[in-house]
Amino acid sequence: MSSDGENEDFEFEDDDYDEDGFGTEDMDSASEPDAFDALSPNVDDGPPKKPYDVAYKILDLDQITAKQQGIIDDVVSLLAVPMSTASALLRHFSWNREKLQEAYWTDPDSALLAAGLDAPSSPSQSSKSLPQSSQLQSFECPICFSDYEGKSASQDTFSMGCGHRFCNTCWSEYLKGKVKDEGESGRIQCMESGCKHAINAEMVDALSSGDVSRRYKELLVTAFVSDSPDLRFCPHPECQYTIQCTQAPARMLTQLVPTVECLCKRPLCFGCGYADSHRPVICKIVKYWEKKCADDSETSNWLSANTKECPKCNSIIEKNGGCNHMTCKKCKWEFCWVCMGPWTEHGTAYYQCNRYDEKSGLEARDAQTRSRADLERYLHYFNRWANHTQSAKLDTEFYAKTERKMEVMQHQANLSWIEVQFAKEAMDVVVKARITLKWSYCMAYYLQRNNQTELFEDNQRDLEGAVENLSFLLESNIGDVEEIAKLRLDVTNQAAYVQKRHEILLDDTLRGYMEHRWKFSVDV
Repeated sequence: MSSDGENEDFEFEDDDYDEDGFGTEDMDSASEPDAFDALSPNVDDGPPKKPYDVAYKILDLDQITAKQQGIIDDVVSLLAVPMSTASALLRHFSWNREKLQEAYWTDPDSALLAAGLDAPSSPSQSSKSLPQSSQLQSFECPICFSDYEGKSASQDTFSMGCGHRFCNTCWSEYLKGKVKDEGESGRIQCMESGCKHAINAEMVDALSSGDVSRRYKELLVTAFVSDSPDLRFCPHPECQYTIQCTQAPARMLTQLVPTVECLCKRPLCFGCGYADSHRPVICKIVKYWEKKCADDSETSNWLSANTKECPKCNSIIEKNGGCNHMTCKKCKWEFCWVCMGPWTEHGTAYYQCNRYDEKSGLEARDAQTRSRADLERYLHYFNRWANHTQSAKLDTEFYAKTERKMEVMQHQANLSWIEVQFAKEAMDVVVKARITLKWSYCMAYYLQRNNQTELFEDNQRDLEGAVENLSFLLESNIGDVEEIAKLRLDVTNQAAYVQKRHEILLDDTLRGYMEHRWKFSVDV
């Protein structure tokens, strides 16, 4: 009983769908996560989207820097502090303006000191005891013990507001180590032991080389993006873009899968940063699944299913013969391999066990049966998950063959380039649907059995059948002109059907999350 995607509580127009499935138009940057409504995707100025889509926009480095500077300017205006002070405060409070404002208005001195800055009403004691640079006649660097006399004592040395002075060479080496070796930017402190005075960007520019200064600015941007809940770097190494999305706060990640597509044309999950789409399953279930597939838990399952533990000392035993009379090499306990009961209760029944219902072996048998059943269930879903992973990869590799096939069709049937694009467009539909099918098996593994699970599996089956039919059509051999025309019609119709079934599965899954229809076997 497949879902038809209809529900009177949800009203969407047919044209509320972007063919690509993802929007990259500018959104209202003033939108706050608290204003999120998963079923009202039209919060930006771009085209409407499907209910399972989120609005987002793509930012380059210049736009990120401008956004960062805009926040700094707001704090400068609001708190009436210098730009360097506003920057340091924002870094300390992880670019959370509300948290910064509350702390600063409650106790300005405490907020400044916590950020490693001078508090006007609490002057540094060390700055009182040490001479100013204009008064210096000589100076010995406490790190390298170099002597500086006359003008060099002030020109070739530096101290912050805390008053701790060191030579410029030591400062430069210190900053190089912090920035280039340790990747530090948010809170580089004074070199004096125990001093928490923070170094700002102007000091880094003045005291370090150009490459260190550039790296420092890159790290500041990285920290800004990492601290901003509405920003996420594209995870693909060669891509330099950042995605902004205000519709995926952490509290909503149990009810939606915020898939976005970067300008590099690759999808990712904005919620967890997974470098691909993992619809329809939520982020937390993906983490459970990846851990299950990667750790040694399945090795343990195999051992439990193919070996048995000694009922006495729990040592692992693998049967290597036909006799059911087992003797543990470790503790010498004798037991029956079939029922796990003590062998002394079996009399002379050496080669067959007629005491299967004996209470003494019941618990051991039940544990063995459960372990074997768990393993078989896991392998059922894992094999299908892995199969669609491999099929999606093969379909992607089939792109090159598809392009050659399109050229042949173009020449044989005297078609235009646009007219033969149906094959490539259909292949896009197949690959996206296979990724969804892949993760649908992950979701099905953790779903508790009920009527809603059967509905989900019906939608899964319908989409899977449609995808296989379309994939078969795309691999058909090209014949004469009449066959090409028929193939084009068949592929176009089947691709539309796959897309419809794909939308139904995703739409119904979202409704299930929002209506709390899905019950999982793990904590989400």
